[in-house]
Amino acid sequence: MFQLKDRVAIITGGASGIGLATVESFLNKGSKVVLSDFNEEEGRKQAERLKDKGDVIFIKADVSKEEEVKALIEQTAEHFGSVDILFNNAGIGAQGEMHELTYEEYQKVIRINQDGVFFGSKYAVKEMKKTGGGVIINCASILGLVGEPTAYAYNASKGAVVLMTKSTALQYAKDNIRCAAVAPGYVESGMVNKEALGEYYDHLVDKHPIGRLGVPEEIAHTVVFIAENEFLTGITIPVDGGYTSQ
Repeated sequence: MFQLKDRVAIITGGASGIGLATVESFLNKGSKVVLSDFNEEEGRKQAERLKDKGDVIFIKADVSKEEEVKALIEQTAEHFGSVDILFNNAGIGAQGEMHELTYEEYQKVIRINQDGVFFGSKYAVKEMKKTGGGVIINCASILGLVGEPTAYAYNASKGAVVLMTKSTALQYAKDNIRCAAVAPGYVESGMVNKEALGEYYDHLVDKHPIGRLGVPEEIAHTVVFIAENEFLTGITIPVDGGYTSQ
Protein backbone atom coordinates (compact mmCIF):
# COMPACT_ATOMS: atom_id res chain seq x y z
CA MET A 1 0.00 0.00 0.00
CA PHE A 2 1.23 3.48 -0.89
CA GLN A 3 1.69 5.16 2.48
CA LEU A 4 0.12 8.63 2.63
CA LYS A 5 1.72 9.84 5.86
CA ASP A 6 4.12 12.71 5.08
CA ARG A 7 3.40 12.44 1.35
CA VAL A 8 2.81 15.72 -0.47
CA ALA A 9 -0.60 16.06 -2.11
CA ILE A 10 -1.91 18.88 -4.30
CA ILE A 11 -5.69 19.30 -4.57
CA THR A 12 -6.95 21.72 -7.22
CA GLY A 13 -10.40 23.20 -6.76
CA GLY A 14 -9.73 22.56 -3.09
CA ALA A 15 -11.69 25.40 -1.50
CA SER A 16 -15.10 23.73 -1.63
CA GLY A 17 -17.10 20.58 -2.36
CA ILE A 18 -15.25 17.43 -3.41
CA GLY A 19 -11.91 19.23 -3.38
CA LEU A 20 -12.26 20.46 0.20
CA ALA A 21 -13.44 17.05 1.41
CA THR A 22 -10.38 15.52 -0.25
CA VAL A 23 -8.04 18.02 1.38
CA GLU A 24 -9.44 16.97 4.77
CA SER A 25 -9.20 13.27 3.91
CA PHE A 26 -5.50 13.51 3.04
CA LEU A 27 -4.80 15.57 6.15
CA ASN A 28 -6.48 12.86 8.20
CA LYS A 29 -4.04 10.38 6.63
CA GLY A 30 -1.07 12.49 7.71
CA SER A 31 -0.28 13.90 4.27
CA LYS A 32 1.15 17.35 3.64
CA VAL A 33 -1.43 19.14 1.53
CA VAL A 34 -1.49 22.05 -0.88
CA LEU A 35 -5.00 23.42 -1.16
CA SER A 36 -5.17 25.19 -4.52
CA ASP A 37 -8.04 27.20 -5.96
CA PHE A 38 -8.64 30.26 -8.13
CA ASN A 39 -10.76 31.70 -5.28
CA GLU A 40 -8.01 33.14 -3.13
CA GLU A 41 -10.23 34.44 -0.33
CA GLU A 42 -12.04 31.14 0.25
CA GLY A 43 -8.91 29.09 -0.33
CA ARG A 44 -6.91 30.95 2.30
CA LYS A 45 -9.86 30.82 4.70
CA GLN A 46 -10.18 27.04 4.40
CA ALA A 47 -6.43 26.44 4.65
CA GLU A 48 -6.31 28.51 7.82
CA ARG A 49 -9.30 26.64 9.26
CA LEU A 50 -7.61 23.29 8.65
CA LYS A 51 -4.18 24.12 10.08
CA ASP A 52 -4.98 22.31 13.31
CA LYS A 53 -5.56 19.11 11.31
CA GLY A 54 -2.11 19.01 9.77
CA ASP A 55 0.41 20.60 7.42
CA VAL A 56 -1.60 22.53 4.82
CA ILE A 57 -0.84 25.59 2.74
CA PHE A 58 -2.77 27.53 0.08
CA ILE A 59 -1.45 28.31 -3.40
CA LYS A 60 -3.65 30.23 -5.83
CA ALA A 61 -3.94 28.84 -9.35
CA ASP A 62 -6.32 29.09 -12.29
CA VAL A 63 -5.94 25.67 -13.91
CA SER A 64 -6.85 27.03 -17.34
CA LYS A 65 -3.57 28.99 -17.35
CA GLU A 66 -0.46 26.93 -17.95
CA GLU A 67 1.96 29.30 -16.23
CA GLU A 68 -0.12 29.33 -13.04
CA VAL A 69 -0.26 25.53 -12.94
CA LYS A 70 3.48 25.32 -13.59
CA ALA A 71 4.06 27.73 -10.70
CA LEU A 72 1.74 25.69 -8.46
CA ILE A 73 3.74 22.51 -9.02
CA GLU A 74 7.11 24.23 -8.71
CA GLN A 75 6.17 26.14 -5.55
CA THR A 76 4.88 22.93 -3.97
CA ALA A 77 8.13 21.11 -4.72
CA GLU A 78 10.14 24.04 -3.40
CA HIS A 79 8.12 24.26 -0.17
CA PHE A 80 7.69 20.56 0.65
CA GLY A 81 10.51 18.97 -1.36
CA SER A 82 8.39 16.81 -3.67
CA VAL A 83 5.05 16.30 -5.40
CA ASP A 84 3.81 12.81 -4.57
CA ILE A 85 0.07 13.07 -5.32
CA LEU A 86 -1.92 15.35 -7.60
CA PHE A 87 -5.70 15.42 -7.64
CA ASN A 88 -6.78 17.27 -10.79
CA ASN A 89 -10.16 18.18 -9.36
CA ALA A 90 -10.92 21.72 -10.51
CA GLY A 91 -13.73 21.91 -13.04
CA ILE A 92 -16.91 23.64 -14.11
CA GLY A 93 -20.28 22.43 -15.36
CA ALA A 94 -22.26 23.72 -18.32
CA GLN A 95 -25.74 23.10 -19.70
CA GLY A 96 -27.38 24.14 -22.95
CA GLU A 97 -28.28 23.04 -26.44
CA MET A 98 -25.25 22.40 -28.65
CA HIS A 99 -26.55 24.40 -31.64
CA GLU A 100 -26.80 27.50 -29.46
CA LEU A 101 -23.43 27.03 -27.74
CA THR A 102 -20.89 29.72 -28.59
CA TYR A 103 -17.30 28.77 -29.29
CA GLU A 104 -16.22 30.90 -26.32
CA GLU A 105 -18.59 29.02 -23.97
CA TYR A 106 -17.38 25.68 -25.32
CA GLN A 107 -13.73 26.65 -25.01
CA LYS A 108 -14.15 27.84 -21.41
CA VAL A 109 -15.29 24.36 -20.37
CA ILE A 110 -12.50 22.69 -22.33
CA ARG A 111 -9.82 25.03 -20.94
CA ILE A 112 -10.72 24.32 -17.33
CA ASN A 113 -11.86 20.69 -17.39
CA GLN A 114 -9.52 19.27 -20.03
CA ASP A 115 -6.56 21.62 -20.44
CA GLY A 116 -6.33 21.92 -16.65
CA VAL A 117 -5.78 18.16 -16.39
CA PHE A 118 -3.12 18.33 -19.11
CA PHE A 119 -1.24 21.20 -17.44
CA GLY A 120 -1.37 19.62 -13.99
CA SER A 121 -0.30 16.19 -15.23
CA LYS A 122 2.48 17.61 -17.42
CA TYR A 123 4.24 19.45 -14.62
CA ALA A 124 3.50 16.85 -11.95
CA VAL A 125 5.15 14.16 -14.08
CA LYS A 126 8.27 16.32 -14.40
CA GLU A 127 8.55 16.52 -10.60
CA MET A 128 7.57 12.90 -9.95
CA LYS A 129 10.24 11.63 -12.32
CA LYS A 130 12.83 13.43 -10.18
CA THR A 131 11.74 11.70 -6.98
CA GLY A 132 10.99 8.18 -8.20
CA GLY A 133 7.26 8.23 -8.85
CA GLY A 134 3.87 9.35 -7.65
CA VAL A 135 0.14 9.29 -8.29
CA ILE A 136 -2.02 11.49 -10.52
CA ILE A 137 -5.76 11.27 -9.91
CA ASN A 138 -8.18 12.96 -12.28
CA CYS A 139 -11.73 13.99 -11.57
CA ALA A 140 -13.73 12.72 -14.52
CA SER A 141 -17.51 12.34 -14.25
CA ILE A 142 -20.36 9.99 -15.02
CA LEU A 143 -20.77 12.33 -18.01
CA GLY A 144 -17.37 11.23 -19.20
CA LEU A 145 -18.85 7.72 -19.46
CA VAL A 146 -22.40 8.34 -20.70
CA GLY A 147 -24.06 11.06 -22.74
CA GLU A 148 -26.28 13.87 -21.49
CA PRO A 149 -28.36 15.73 -24.10
CA THR A 150 -27.66 19.23 -22.79
CA ALA A 151 -24.04 18.79 -21.69
CA TYR A 152 -22.17 18.77 -25.01
CA ALA A 153 -19.04 20.66 -23.87
CA TYR A 154 -18.99 18.95 -20.48
CA ASN A 155 -19.36 15.50 -22.09
CA ALA A 156 -16.50 16.37 -24.44
CA SER A 157 -14.19 17.53 -21.65
CA LYS A 158 -14.85 14.67 -19.23
CA GLY A 159 -14.78 12.01 -21.94
CA ALA A 160 -11.35 13.33 -22.83
CA VAL A 161 -10.23 13.08 -19.20
CA VAL A 162 -11.10 9.37 -19.13
CA LEU A 163 -8.79 8.61 -22.06
CA MET A 164 -6.11 11.08 -20.96
CA THR A 165 -6.02 9.06 -17.74
CA LYS A 166 -5.36 5.82 -19.64
CA SER A 167 -2.70 7.42 -21.81
CA THR A 168 -0.87 8.89 -18.83
CA ALA A 169 -0.99 5.58 -16.96
CA LEU A 170 0.46 3.66 -19.90
CA GLN A 171 3.14 6.16 -20.75
CA TYR A 172 4.57 6.62 -17.25
CA ALA A 173 4.11 3.22 -15.60
CA LYS A 174 7.81 2.59 -16.22
CA ASP A 175 8.57 5.68 -14.13
CA ASN A 176 6.52 4.39 -11.18
CA ILE A 177 3.87 7.02 -11.86
CA ARG A 178 0.29 5.83 -11.62
CA CYS A 179 -2.74 7.62 -13.01
CA ALA A 180 -6.42 6.85 -12.43
CA ALA A 181 -9.68 8.77 -12.29
CA VAL A 182 -12.82 8.99 -10.22
CA ALA A 183 -16.17 9.57 -11.96
CA PRO A 184 -18.65 11.09 -9.51
CA GLY A 185 -22.38 11.00 -9.94
CA TYR A 186 -24.33 14.06 -8.88
CA VAL A 187 -23.02 15.23 -5.52
CA GLU A 188 -24.61 17.48 -2.91
CA SER A 189 -22.42 20.57 -2.99
CA GLY A 190 -22.50 24.17 -4.13
CA MET A 191 -25.66 24.74 -6.14
CA VAL A 192 -26.61 21.05 -6.26
CA ASN A 193 -29.13 20.89 -3.44
CA LYS A 194 -32.88 20.75 -2.89
CA GLU A 195 -33.24 24.44 -2.14
CA ALA A 196 -31.39 25.60 -5.23
CA LEU A 197 -32.81 23.11 -7.74
CA GLY A 198 -36.41 22.73 -6.59
CA GLU A 199 -38.28 19.99 -8.47
CA TYR A 200 -35.27 19.27 -10.69
CA TYR A 201 -33.49 17.96 -7.58
CA ASP A 202 -35.96 15.07 -7.37
CA HIS A 203 -35.36 14.38 -11.08
CA LEU A 204 -31.61 14.02 -10.38
CA VAL A 205 -32.23 11.75 -7.40
CA ASP A 206 -34.40 9.50 -9.59
CA LYS A 207 -31.44 8.94 -11.93
CA HIS A 208 -29.50 7.26 -9.11
CA PRO A 209 -30.79 3.75 -8.27
CA ILE A 210 -29.44 4.06 -4.75
CA GLY A 211 -32.11 6.70 -4.15
CA ARG A 212 -30.04 9.77 -3.28
CA LEU A 213 -27.21 11.98 -4.44
CA GLY A 214 -23.67 11.51 -3.27
CA VAL A 215 -21.79 13.56 -0.70
CA PRO A 216 -18.27 14.99 -1.18
CA GLU A 217 -16.74 12.71 1.45
CA GLU A 218 -17.71 9.62 -0.57
CA ILE A 219 -15.77 10.89 -3.57
CA ALA A 220 -12.83 11.89 -1.38
CA HIS A 221 -12.74 8.39 0.12
CA THR A 222 -12.32 6.94 -3.38
CA VAL A 223 -9.52 9.39 -4.22
CA VAL A 224 -7.65 8.25 -1.11
CA PHE A 225 -8.25 4.60 -2.09
CA ILE A 226 -6.76 5.23 -5.54
CA ALA A 227 -3.73 6.91 -4.00
CA GLU A 228 -3.12 4.03 -1.58
CA ASN A 229 -3.58 1.07 -3.93
CA GLU A 230 -0.26 0.55 -5.72
CA PHE A 231 -1.68 -1.97 -8.22
CA LEU A 232 -4.36 0.43 -9.45
CA THR A 233 -3.70 2.48 -12.57
CA GLY A 234 -5.31 3.42 -15.86
CA ILE A 235 -8.93 3.04 -14.78
CA THR A 236 -11.86 5.31 -14.03
CA ILE A 237 -13.95 4.38 -11.00
CA PRO A 238 -17.60 5.50 -11.05
CA VAL A 239 -18.87 6.60 -7.65
CA ASP A 240 -22.39 7.23 -8.77
CA GLY A 241 -25.05 5.35 -6.82
CA GLY A 242 -25.62 3.07 -9.80
CA TYR A 243 -26.17 5.87 -12.35
CA THR A 244 -23.98 4.33 -15.08
CA SER A 245 -25.20 0.77 -14.43
CA GLN A 246 -28.51 1.47 -16.16
